[in-house]
Amino acid sequence: MASHDEDLMPESTSGYKLSQPKQSLAEYQKMDENDESLQRYKESLGLGGGGKDLSDPNDPRVCIIYSLSMESPGRPPVVIDLSTPGSESSLKANPFRIKEGARFTMIATFKVQHEILSGLHYVQAVKRGKIPVPGGKTSEMIGSFAPNTEKNPVYVKKFAEEEAPSGMLARGHYNASSSFVDDDKKTHLHFDWSFDITKDW
Repeated sequence: MASHDEDLMPESTSGYKLSQPKQSLAEYQKMDENDESLQRYKESLGLGGGGKDLSDPNDPRVCIIYSLSMESPGRPPVVIDLSTPGSESSLKANPFRIKEGARFTMIATFKVQHEILSGLHYVQAVKRGKIPVPGGKTSEMIGSFAPNTEKNPVYVKKFAEEEAPSGMLARGHYNASSSFVDDDKKTHLHFDWSFDITKDW
């Protein structure tokens, strides 16, 4: 049986290795400026966009998750505020409602600082009571990012649209555990939360 920590790690791709060793931000900036493929690689990370680096020298975190929100057509967004350290501790005791069969999209807002963040994933495991829900573990690749600047102060990632289960057996209370994890298996944020699948909003 997988451990709780393994439940919240992205699936490994057999034979996959990082295309190049991890380097400092300064090393990325100094890469050969005449190499077109390297220029494209740096641009894909958000380097070279200009603007003042917003990294906070007093905050050692590399990735700061500001919020995770759920948007559903015709409904105001439900926002999980994660901006303050410790704010996630009360989430499990305050479930939010999702109407059965409703379509919804999750959106993460976050900041990167100090160094390149490589291969950030959002991993979620859902249980009903203590029993894992079939298909309840999901992993979504968010991407690799350079530190935010004044020109691009936050990153926003919109996930693939999902559909809530429906039917009498699907209704009820669910517990979820979520993590933001990078390619180095470093967990940038872990939090437990809960939701109720209901007949109506």
